[in-house]
Amino acid sequence: MSAQPILRLANIESCYGPITAIRGISLDLMQGQIVAVLGANGAGKTSILKTISGVLDPLKGTIEFEGRKIQSMEPDKVVRLGISHVPEGREMFPFLSVRDNLRMGAFIRNDQKEIAADIEKMFNYFPVLRERQDQVAGQLSGGQQQMLAISRALMSRPKVLLLDEPSLGLSPLLVKEIFAIIRRLNAEEGVSILLVEQNARMALDTAHYGYVLEVGRVVMHDTCANLVKSDQVREFYLGLHGQGDHGKRR
Repeated sequence: MSAQPILRLANIESCYGPITAIRGISLDLMQGQIVAVLGANGAGKTSILKTISGVLDPLKGTIEFEGRKIQSMEPDKVVRLGISHVPEGREMFPFLSVRDNLRMGAFIRNDQKEIAADIEKMFNYFPVLRERQDQVAGQLSGGQQQMLAISRALMSRPKVLLLDEPSLGLSPLLVKEIFAIIRRLNAEEGVSILLVEQNARMALDTAHYGYVLEVGRVVMHDTCANLVKSDQVREFYLGLHGQGDHGKRR
């Protein structure tokens, strides 16, 4: 792992009109890491990802990707640099086929043979997408749409993947499957991942490092192994109330 973070946020503040969403957020993502961002609804988790990807312009602070300042950069330029965003709610092209959605994910590329090879790689990661490659995305189940959303983001060959609530609306079995793929992508493809997730238990079991947000501010950050031992995290995010099993991973 490199000594310098591949992605660094320093004192970022972003707003929606008069409403401040994130307040002085600082965060590091090291090369090869999975970093989880935890917090209740409205804590500012999604706003962090939108600010990184250029959807939301920060009022203050800096964002550095591989040492280059990218705050307020247009979203397509952020993708070209090597950051892909899987938004909350998946945001498919519902009337395009699975295969065409994947091709849309490669919009910055023109190496057609390599694009075809990467589509095959996505089908190997998610075999159900191969089975449904000619089906329009709007007819897929929620879990299949999440698989497609992740695959589409990977088609730009990102160095950093921003994942917003990948477990949202999925059954426990599908959640385990999605998170197994997240671990595999990190281990096999070397993709660094910033993971926003309300399923704190799954996020802490998957990530290397974590940040806890409250009302737009970081109130705690540490390795996930240490966060899972924190009484505050255990009570408010894991639903454990003094059960005497500190330090156990699930």
